[in-house]
Amino acid sequence: MRLIRSPLRLLTILRVAARYRLDGLLEDTRLARVLRVLNWVIPRASGEVAQASRGRRLRLALQALGPIFVKFGQILSTRRDLLPADIADELALLQDQVAPFDSAVAIAQIERALGQPVSALFAEFDAQPLASASIAQVHAARLADGREVVIKVLRPGIAALIDADIGLLRVLASLATRFGPDPERIRPDEVVDEISRSLRDELDLQREGANASVLRRNFLGSDDLYVPEVHWTLTAESVLTLERVRGIRSDDIAALDTAGVDRKALAAKGVRLFYTQVFRDNFFHADAHAGNIWVDATRPDQPRYIALDFGIVGSLPDADQYYLAENFTAIFDRDYRRIAELHLEAGWMPASVRIDDLEGAVRAVCEPYFTRPLSEIALGEVLLKLFKVAHRYQLTLQPQLILLQKTLLNIEGTGRLLDPKLDIWATAKPVLAEILRQRHSPKALRQRLKQRLPGLLMAAPDAPQLALDYLRQAVEGRATLRLHSDDLRRMAEATQTGHRQTVFAVFAVGLIVTAALLLGMQPTGPHWWGVHWAVWPSSGLALIAGIAAWPRRG
Repeated sequence: MRLIRSPLRLLTILRVAARYRLDGLLEDTRLARVLRVLNWVIPRASGEVAQASRGRRLRLALQALGPIFVKFGQILSTRRDLLPADIADELALLQDQVAPFDSAVAIAQIERALGQPVSALFAEFDAQPLASASIAQVHAARLADGREVVIKVLRPGIAALIDADIGLLRVLASLATRFGPDPERIRPDEVVDEISRSLRDELDLQREGANASVLRRNFLGSDDLYVPEVHWTLTAESVLTLERVRGIRSDDIAALDTAGVDRKALAAKGVRLFYTQVFRDNFFHADAHAGNIWVDATRPDQPRYIALDFGIVGSLPDADQYYLAENFTAIFDRDYRRIAELHLEAGWMPASVRIDDLEGAVRAVCEPYFTRPLSEIALGEVLLKLFKVAHRYQLTLQPQLILLQKTLLNIEGTGRLLDPKLDIWATAKPVLAEILRQRHSPKALRQRLKQRLPGLLMAAPDAPQLALDYLRQAVEGRATLRLHSDDLRRMAEATQTGHRQTVFAVFAVGLIVTAALLLGMQPTGPHWWGVHWAVWPSSGLALIAGIAAWPRRG
């Protein structure tokens, strides 16, 4: 097998799996029987390990396998749609702290990446690392102008190590697919692909710097979030230099209270930040645990968050963003039918699913939550349960949606830690409503039209000819529709009535494009109610053509 490039490493993995009795995670599978055979030739685990929970045994095994597998476990802990809660909770405890590598190596790597000696780049450089993790370590420094910075440096040889271990993970994924439980739902190969993408993204520190820069721009001047500045002249693919910031971990309640921080205000800001990042900016920090989210306590009555570590960020396709916002609104309104409809419309569910069945499943998930006080309801938990419902219907969600759900759980968990009585629903609903109102306002629509106008102008000269060519083909009976879904295939079998409706539809689209161009260009000539006169007949004819093209029963 091509992927088995390090048989000794593979044997090590199997030995550790057997030592920590991971066969208990694979009950009733052929792979479990293989591990039990190894139990006879491998020294038994200590009594403490043998009595430990399955989640703890898995965590200890990953720690024994080294930093890359620790990172693997951290990423896997975010897939609560796939893992039992007890295992996910245990994996979330994995600490990405490893022994630092030689400072001389770090200095050499900085100088190689930036092309100058460290003494020329920085007025001061602390050879003792501030922190060390599996991918990189961090050093403090001072610029010539006195500003404090931190330098993140990749571990030497980390790319090769990741490649080797990812190869072995693919071997294990193949074994899990062949012998493991429920491979069609879990899809081990896809999970490894997700982990591989995440790890490789973290190897490009310039990419991380770009993420930080975008997030900083989105919240520049904000009283809710501060993002450190990227020093681009001191940044490369293997070196990232950021403004040094100081703050209090968001989970250090004692320190926050000592500083006099208004924790209620801080908790509400966290909820607002989530919805703002997701629905206003469509760009969110997706690794928002307490170690990466600090608090600026210099203004205790108006505290703000400080974001760190930008290796993992998320964004959603426009369609998913729309459907997610509508889902949240429907959950707030307890409209279970609408939630079911949205899951089908978004393509998150197979078209064969009966909407009544799905509505019943959604009701069974959501209704128990509404019996609790609103201060005890967590939207992240509701979303997680809905995702698990989706899995029962053989759906695999996009990784970005999983990232979002994990981020929401982190935000809500931090919010409840800061303010146990936080009413997340009451805080979130008006924020989401206001963001959506602004996104769909006439001003926002005009702005989007203005952005797309150059593209429409480029395509406009060709549009009449394309429409004429299609009309000629339709009249001559040569028009062909390339269709894929079952519904569309049935449309392809329609008679000449279908062709006539298609012709009218093309005509309507052409008129709409014409009206949009006139609206955007604002040519000279008579205007009626602030709109060029030609827009009105074009819009009217488009409406008539649209009505003519509308499908009719029978």
